[in-house]
Amino acid sequence: MKKLLMKVLVVFLVVTANLSAATNNDFKGKMPKYVFLFIGDGMSMAQVAATEMYLAASGTKPDQTKLSFSQFDAQGLTTTYDAGSLITDSASAITAIASGNKTLSGVINMDTTKTKKFTTIAEMAKAKGKKVGVVTSVSLDHATPAGYYAKEVSRGNYYDIGIQLAKSNFDYFGGGGFVQPTGKNKDQKDIYEVIKENGYTLALNNDDFKKLKNGEKSVAINAQLADGSSMNYEVDRKKDILSLADFTQKGIEVLDNKNGFFLTVEGGKIDWACHANDALSSILDTIAFDDSVKVAIEFMKKNPKDTLIIVTGDHETGGMSIGFAGTQYSTFFNKLKGQKISYVGFDTLLATMKKEGTLNKFEDILPIIKENFGLTTDDSKSDLFLNEYELNSLKEAFKLTAMNATERPKNDMIYLQYGGYEPLTIELTHIINKKAGIAWTSYSHTAVPVPTYASGSGSDLFNGYYDNTDIFFKLKSIMGVK
Repeated sequence: MKKLLMKVLVVFLVVTANLSAATNNDFKGKMPKYVFLFIGDGMSMAQVAATEMYLAASGTKPDQTKLSFSQFDAQGLTTTYDAGSLITDSASAITAIASGNKTLSGVINMDTTKTKKFTTIAEMAKAKGKKVGVVTSVSLDHATPAGYYAKEVSRGNYYDIGIQLAKSNFDYFGGGGFVQPTGKNKDQKDIYEVIKENGYTLALNNDDFKKLKNGEKSVAINAQLADGSSMNYEVDRKKDILSLADFTQKGIEVLDNKNGFFLTVEGGKIDWACHANDALSSILDTIAFDDSVKVAIEFMKKNPKDTLIIVTGDHETGGMSIGFAGTQYSTFFNKLKGQKISYVGFDTLLATMKKEGTLNKFEDILPIIKENFGLTTDDSKSDLFLNEYELNSLKEAFKLTAMNATERPKNDMIYLQYGGYEPLTIELTHIINKKAGIAWTSYSHTAVPVPTYASGSGSDLFNGYYDNTDIFFKLKSIMGVK
């Protein structure tokens, strides 16, 4: 079987290499001063289409059901395999996009031998005199944002990646925080101190964020982080908490200068929601991602001949499909509106109940399920009424959730049902997703190609079918960097 898989991989690499050879990576027009690269982590056509269908089902006006970037003139399709697998991870994917090189999953900007380091498009832009900014909804030391400034044998070396951020000399970082600010064993110098020592202004609250000025090297961290290092899911975000669009807008303000800038923005929690098969959270974070793209579009309107915007995904996550056997040819995206909280938010509720000793009877949790997912047992006419099969599946999941995690059985069937997530929560997202007509094949990434969209100076190069490494070579030519 292993030999067969390797043969399939070799054939696929040859085919895509031929596609890559045929694509146009040579730009001969006016070089844009301002370049935006947006990456929807885990976002492929299913995630884009689901978001647009959700908007349509929510009663949005017809001309507003399309995401801003899905209306760009230039649209392509991009393969995502890495050097060791048809299914990439974020580290090898961003290495391909940012440096034009294939590597192994988990490796950031180093070759497959883990000895050679690659130079990124962001570093090339900086060397040419452009300002450089990196924005993300997850931690700044996570694989995708790290892919512009770090070179690491393992994406899990968070503290070392943070040190490389501090020494990158990039001009603006915004969004999430750091997974290991004082190292894995909490015995290293605080990363925030290292950042300040390297000439950065730190903004850790809304007031300091507003004060950040043009030309000031800065690291802006959201005042409220969901897990100590990443931004909240959009469904859980309070109105007074900064959004991904806010960090994008501030990036433009801080970076704008006569030599132009390169600003990259990641919607990282699209991926995390899809890992957990949480369609609503994925959709709302895709809308938040689109809002950040709209900020760039408004900037481009003022600088139409000097701006390029690219929007892509690094891979698809979850094997999301629009169409479920139980609903046959129908979809009911309006049913997703019954959900009011992300899977993480509901996990937190369950953990609190368990700690307080109130997570004892399944019947006691039903009102909380109704409040947060709209799923009900007391109104048979409701679109979100739980049938006998769904109710029994929730009861089985509740039994596991009520156990201590170490006592839960572990086998292939349990993994297929819950994927390592909180059983009751994942069963709830599965049920409401299926009622809407959405299904999943995985709790991980898939090999499905991703769409790439572009608008502005040089955007024509992004039409067609090409590999993710070609995004680097197209950008290199368009920006005139070495």
